[in-house]
Amino acid sequence: MEFRDLKTQYMRHKEAIDRAVEQTLANGQFIGGGPVARLEEALADYVGAKHCISCANGTDALLLSLMAWGVGEGDAVFVPDFTFFSTAEVVPWVGAEPVFVDIDADTFNMAPQALLAAVKRVEEEGRLKPRAVIAVDLFGQPAEYEKIRPIAKKHGMLLLEDGAQGFGGRIGEKRACSFGDISTTSFFPAKPLGCYGDGGAVFTDNDEWAELIRSYKVHGKGVDKYDNIRIGMNSRLDTIQAAVLSEKLRFFDEELEACNRVADAYTGRLRDKVKTPTVLPGYHSGWAQYTVRFSDGKQREEAVQRLKDAGIPSMIYYRKPMHALKAFAHMQTYRGDCGTADEACRTCLSLPMHAYLQESELDKISGLL
Repeated sequence: MEFRDLKTQYMRHKEAIDRAVEQTLANGQFIGGGPVARLEEALADYVGAKHCISCANGTDALLLSLMAWGVGEGDAVFVPDFTFFSTAEVVPWVGAEPVFVDIDADTFNMAPQALLAAVKRVEEEGRLKPRAVIAVDLFGQPAEYEKIRPIAKKHGMLLLEDGAQGFGGRIGEKRACSFGDISTTSFFPAKPLGCYGDGGAVFTDNDEWAELIRSYKVHGKGVDKYDNIRIGMNSRLDTIQAAVLSEKLRFFDEELEACNRVADAYTGRLRDKVKTPTVLPGYHSGWAQYTVRFSDGKQREEAVQRLKDAGIPSMIYYRKPMHALKAFAHMQTYRGDCGTADEACRTCLSLPMHAYLQESELDKISGLL
């Protein structure tokens, strides 16, 4: 059994994907060109953003966004305490400090009231200037932007949406990767829309920021890559990955509907055994993961072992909250009370989740929890 069944997905769409890759090989253009431009246009249209700028990976997408804003030394950037490392990792890269914010117990996303408390504490301390919020669409569900955005605006901060796991999610009819002043996503193979290598993208409606990001991602280029007008980096989506993503985008919504059916089937089987995912009213998840919670760590570890013995993969996202990671230990940054994140790290388990799970497989997984 596969955790994210990319093998079956490929075999179902092999002819179209192979044709797209072969056309790229035949054309001989492997960096940039028409396939990348067409993908960016299609992604911008899908999300509902004016600009889409592709790049090498989702981490670079976050970093490029902070660079475009000029975030740096003396700035505080508020990030959820329960997320993948890269969300906070990019903050010290630009010289700023991450401030860790607790999560909501039901959605795993940044808790708006915890954000407000952290911002006020930083303002009272006076050492750092609140500059930006990075809200994560964890496990596929968008964060509560209708509550987070007013807090950011009131305190003079920019809002960055980390939609690495959220592509395909919605609040009403508004899609993930359109909720931030800048939004980003990842095309890592296991993400909702994944390529066959690595890749990422930045979305924004702001012309100035889009121009800066296009420059920064190609060595700080001006009119071309040999006219270097600022210090940049090398972060480009290769053309083969763009070709693959363009084909996968064609059937993405179909797979997303199937994932929603799988999620409903899981919940029907598991709601009386474990705490199943909560999707807020009016929200739609992209189902990057299906994550349940046990009453304690011992029950989780026993379930992991039963699944392993049966040949069923599972994943623990994440064993440590951000504030407990050694990489941040030397920083003075305010950590606050992140008890909900601590508890999630002890009790969460993600189960196989993809469009091709069969009823018999769901029965088998559910019977072991």
